[in-house]
Amino acid sequence: MQTPCIHLCSLEPSTGFCAGCGRTLEEIGSWTSYSDTERMRIMALLSARLAGAATPSNHMKSSLAGRQKRPL
Repeated sequence: MQTPCIHLCSLEPSTGFCAGCGRTLEEIGSWTSYSDTERMRIMALLSARLAGAATPSNHMKSSLAGRQKRPL
């Protein structure tokens, strides 16, 4: 069975995706019960997920932009 796991397991709080493979916790837990077709469908999404996980989501950017800075 093919798996995208690279043993770098850490969920990104801003996206819900694993920083290593790009899957959600649900996808990781259910991986062995998915059909080959379903696993391939998910694997086709992973590179885009990982590319997006490296930068904050638009929601995070907008919430940080309006935030007041506190003096040090």
